[in-house]
Amino acid sequence: MDWPVTNAYCEAFAKHFGAAYVTSWRTGGIEREMLRQDKRTAPVVFYRDGQRISVGGTHGPLGTRRRFPQLSASLSTRWCSSSVKIDVGAAYLRNDPKFRSQRTLVVTGERAQESSARARYAAFEPHRADNRRGASLRHIDHWRPVHSWSEKQVWAIIERHRIQPHYAYEIGWGRVSCQKCIFGSKNQWATVRQIDPAGFAKIAAYEKDFDVTINRKLPVGTLADQGTPYEGADGPWVALAMSTTFEGPIVVDNWTLPAGAFGESCGPT
Repeated sequence: MDWPVTNAYCEAFAKHFGAAYVTSWRTGGIEREMLRQDKRTAPVVFYRDGQRISVGGTHGPLGTRRRFPQLSASLSTRWCSSSVKIDVGAAYLRNDPKFRSQRTLVVTGERAQESSARARYAAFEPHRADNRRGASLRHIDHWRPVHSWSEKQVWAIIERHRIQPHYAYEIGWGRVSCQKCIFGSKNQWATVRQIDPAGFAKIAAYEKDFDVTINRKLPVGTLADQGTPYEGADGPWVALAMSTTFEGPIVVDNWTLPAGAFGESCGPT
């Protein structure tokens, strides 16, 4: 579902700012959870000091999905956000001993302008993994520093530091989450079909298998037929976005606003 370059891009970004880069994930990702039939949700995995740590996946009820995450503000319905993103991060924070008996700040980039649901988020609050009054004394706060910012302010600070935006913005995306996002527009699906035909075909095949479309109303083939690929779909950014490596640079001298800035966001409700 994701952009192939995202992991390498994030690692390069972290390295530039002197931050350690650590990943955690649910075994099998979105696809395994989507295909779950009479199985438990898979465990969350992360590494600590070179040791692979696996958390969960051995208890709890058996369940079946056999459908895409659905368009909804509810995280139980739009389970991609909860099951393979939010819950994964929380499991890491709860289970890595380094977060015990200390204060930790989790920083995320949700903005109020993005949706009515996000407008109701608190800018600062205890994190869902917080346990400051428990036996482990895990004190974790959650800060959303750009919650009140406009998109113009976001692009301004990126320009100030001359950071190369994720290549999907250069192709034309106005919001970069998964490449094959359930909120994708007609133009985005038309672009995905052009730049990643095999990945697009896999989504279409799952729609037939589930007898449920990813959009709820129209199959991806019809959506793509009704859309127009972004101009960047014919440009040099495609190969970079579809690569699993990031060659950089992460800081560019002649910074320019990417094609997708102030464009289609197509995000959560």
